Amino acid sequence: MLKSIIKTETLLAPGIYDALSGLIAEQSGAQAVYLSGASIAYTRFGRSDVGLVSVSEVHDTLAAVTDRIKIPIIVDADTGFGNALNVQRTIRNFERAGAAAIQIEDQSFPKRCGHLDGKVLIKTDEMVGKVKAAVDARKTSDTLIIARTDARAVEGLQEAIDRAHTYEEAGADILFIEAPRSVDELKIIRKSFHLNTPLLANMVEGGKTPVKTAEDLKSLGFNIVIFPGGAVRAATFQLQEYYAGLLKNGSNAEFSERMHDFDSLNAVIGTPELLSIGKKYE
Repeated sequence: MLKSIIKTETLLAPGIYDALSGLIAEQSGAQAVYLSGASIAYTRFGRSDVGLVSVSEVHDTLAAVTDRIKIPIIVDADTGFGNALNVQRTIRNFERAGAAAIQIEDQSFPKRCGHLDGKVLIKTDEMVGKVKAAVDARKTSDTLIIARTDARAVEGLQEAIDRAHTYEEAGADILFIEAPRSVDELKIIRKSFHLNTPLLANMVEGGKTPVKTAEDLKSLGFNIVIFPGGAVRAATFQLQEYYAGLLKNGSNAEFSERMHDFDSLNAVIGTPELLSIGKKYE
């Protein structure tokens, strides 16, 4: 259960974007994963994280992941995909699909990646209503609500901290202040909240926040560390090299040491086990 994990240790949750990436993260030893809305936009549409992904597309991706892996999944639900009533529908649907934690943020529409410029916020009171709506909509308190504020980029660090306090009072289980600019700001954020208040840190390679290790962030007092887009950035780099090599060489021979063959891929995805299960019903 996610709640018990973050009470006893700092959780490193790798970013995923589909069932295959979730499966590989689980096989690699991840205790939980973060289903990134940005990574869904990148991989499903080849587009930027500017609010193009719909609630149904995230839900369908979540359902495919929970059908394949057993570890807890933290889901990026963007703005909740509308007003407080939309938030409640999002929470109910994502909870039924197996989400362990659901993150909503205080951006206005169209939202954008937390490390892009030009973000616009909704009023604090509107976000408070969304957080309360989310808490009321869930069936069990084991489904955690993460409240993210993007106020650091728009109104400054203190306003972000003030907003986060307000969201905690509204019932959020975990607080996420997006895109602090330095280690000193990370320290200020931690000191601004009770030690029992779980805080999430977001590591984006090339983003606004200096990238630190999970151990570094544990020492700073953060409870959850996510690397939401690292997997898709790595995959994109590999695909660029793969396709360029295939088109240049006319085969995959030079890339063969950096890719699975047919049998080894089937071993990863569990084809022998699946076929064995199927035989029981013949």
